[in-house]
Amino acid sequence: MGLGFVKKINSRITMIRLSDLDSNIYLLNGDTIIDSGTGSNFVRLYEIFKQMKLDFDNIKNIVNTHMHWDHIGGNGFFKNAKIHIHEKDAGVLEKGDSEMSNSMYFNGNMHSMKIEKKLKDGDEIFGFKVLHTPGHTPGSICLFDKKDRILITGDTIFSNGVGRTDLPGGNEDDLNNSIERLSNLNIETILPGHGEPVLKSGSKAINNIISSVAEEL
Repeated sequence: MGLGFVKKINSRITMIRLSDLDSNIYLLNGDTIIDSGTGSNFVRLYEIFKQMKLDFDNIKNIVNTHMHWDHIGGNGFFKNAKIHIHEKDAGVLEKGDSEMSNSMYFNGNMHSMKIEKKLKDGDEIFGFKVLHTPGHTPGSICLFDKKDRILITGDTIFSNGVGRTDLPGGNEDDLNNSIERLSNLNIETILPGHGEPVLKSGSKAINNIISSVAEEL
């Protein structure tokens, strides 16, 4: 996938990729985004929105899958958007914590952000169920659409691997437990925080990743 990659997943989800450093951004129903990237490529995002006949003011809600800058750095460009994040990562945004958000790595200017809703495991939001999947961060979440069997995974799991645990707040045991939980779901499509989506046989992909990780131990 190149820079400025856009892919329509289904009638209500569009995937946007701005760069290798930015998280994938998932646009829902034209007014909600899952993660916002670093914010460094907002001009590119503006142009993509323009092509889609949208602008930043159209976005009413942001769901952040976790607290890291490459997923939250663009939040501030969406002036009308209300931010939703798991309660265990919410404090990092509220305090403007540069260390825990890892904003310094991206030369980001971390500042305090107002949180509209602190999410909990089992919450329903914008057609998805919130699954608390700690490990990459204490408040990492996945979003599961049981009807369409779509899982938005943030940095918990990717198409070919799992999230790192060596950043502040990471925990390998928690991540292993989270991935085990995901392996019990009936998943067709995986929409990760970075890299390629898995558009079919998502559950099989997760089991393959678990087997690969086990072989490396």
